[in-house]
Amino acid sequence: KAVARHVHGPRLQRRPLRLSLKSGFRVSSFPNNPKIALYFGLPLVFNQREMGRAKKSPKFAVMKKIVTSKAIKQHKEEVLNPNKKDLQKEKLPRNVPNVSSALFFEYNTALGPPYRVLVDTNFINFSIQNKLDLEKGMMDCLYAKCTPCITDCVMAELEKLGQKYRVALRIAKDPRFERLPCTHKGTYADDCIVDRVTQHKCYMVATCDRDLKRRIRKIPGVPIMYITQHKYSIERLPEATMGGAPRF
Repeated sequence: KAVARHVHGPRLQRRPLRLSLKSGFRVSSFPNNPKIALYFGLPLVFNQREMGRAKKSPKFAVMKKIVTSKAIKQHKEEVLNPNKKDLQKEKLPRNVPNVSSALFFEYNTALGPPYRVLVDTNFINFSIQNKLDLEKGMMDCLYAKCTPCITDCVMAELEKLGQKYRVALRIAKDPRFERLPCTHKGTYADDCIVDRVTQHKCYMVATCDRDLKRRIRKIPGVPIMYITQHKYSIERLPEATMGGAPRF
């Protein structure tokens, strides 16, 4: 009677729960009531469709954004209008570098004999290794009078290198070399040479450092002297392409 009451009662509209016996007999006429299964000692077999969904916790403080007609109009005016100028870009200051008056395009008119050559630390060391006299080698390269110039930063670097480079330090203290004082902070020679060459276009740079060469090549009108085949050569100087120097 209890079974009939559940089967024919008002709960018949519910989806029936599948009950399986060990003998293989499947009872599917019972409604969704686990008490009947427990009464008969039958294990419950749930289909995936009949499994309940996991409860999701509500998300707090999540507001839905409503796009207003005013926002759509403003978006069309600012983004979708190609004719409108960008006022923020116009307000930004334009940083235009000052071009030296000594430059005629990339040709430096301020360079001329006697040439003033800024000497780097490694240029002196490689000159000693190749048994080259700095002033004589420069004059053989350029066929003109040359004055080697040494900044305070280069002297400080040579002094820091110690006893191993004492010969280079003795050559740098030669009275024939022009000593250039430095007013900036620090003793990094590469930055010192790049800043000086950027401000004053009357110098050449003598170096064998690749990184310093790359930095100086970005500055127009500054020739670079380097060592190749046991002699000095120069690049980026139109009137002096002797010594196997490439044309740039």
